[in-house]
Amino acid sequence: MTQDFPKPEKLKSRKLIGQLFAEGKSISRFPLRLVYMPVVLPPGIRFQVGVSASKRNFRKAVSRNRIKRLLREAYRLNKHILEEGHKGGYAFMLLYQHREMPDFEQVNRKMQQLLHLFLEKEAAAAGVKNTTDDV
Repeated sequence: MTQDFPKPEKLKSRKLIGQLFAEGKSISRFPLRLVYMPVVLPPGIRFQVGVSASKRNFRKAVSRNRIKRLLREAYRLNKHILEEGHKGGYAFMLLYQHREMPDFEQVNRKMQQLLHLFLEKEAAAAGVKNTTDDV
């Protein structure tokens, strides 16, 4: 399994992004928020991901760009969680919601928690019983 983040996996469509915010579901693990929605994607692509940092919280573009780089890197390193645990096409938007500049360890840890939470929510919605709940 590769740990790359190729161009077809990047969410660029304004129409799809607008639809995602209008109709999508949301989960969060502070300071990250994930807005997601099932979509039909081209063959071979299971997820499309976009990242965002608020201009209200970070006035300088260099700060927003750094946060977006951290979010993309954390997703790239942890997307194997989604690929192993879920089948189907989804569009994601990852949002950073805190006013302070994060460090990579914090973003990476929260990204892992957020992706696991997404899998739990979708499994519960699909009616699949989680095997760890039997204990």
